[in-house]
Amino acid sequence: MHRVLDFVRAALCTALGCGYSPFAPGTVGTLPAVGIFLAIAFIAPPKDQTTLIGAALAGSCILSVALGGWAEKHWARKDPRHFVLDEVAGFFLTVLLFRVPNPVATAVWAFVITRAADIIKPWPVRKFESLPGGWGILIDDLAASLYAALALHVAYYLIPTWFSGS
Repeated sequence: MHRVLDFVRAALCTALGCGYSPFAPGTVGTLPAVGIFLAIAFIAPPKDQTTLIGAALAGSCILSVALGGWAEKHWARKDPRHFVLDEVAGFFLTVLLFRVPNPVATAVWAFVITRAADIIKPWPVRKFESLPGGWGILIDDLAASLYAALALHVAYYLIPTWFSGS
């Protein structure tokens, strides 16, 4: 039973194994969130989309905090590279705060800018990594996503044609 539980925990932490990517696991690990967002955008009624994205964000945040301590013990390091559920949460926060009528343009720009903000970690994002367990794993990604959403709003205001998808 312990092995099964560890398998399920690892599957969740790695976004169904995407975090095991040998190249850019955080970036690859964000892709399931992009797929979930696009499914919501194309299938769910518009009136329900914000609620569903918010629920996906809440779920990924709760799981990140709950599983963070386990992951640090399992992979024997703080904020292990295989743990990508925080990147999933970060993407959901960005698309919760920034969407344009074209869901594909939203997904592409949100993916690129959220990943860039997470990699660059503008001040004071890096400071949040020192929080204990799952909080330290999660909060820096959410803070980076706030920068990403702000940057996307500014870019959309200044150059809206970049977001038309045509």
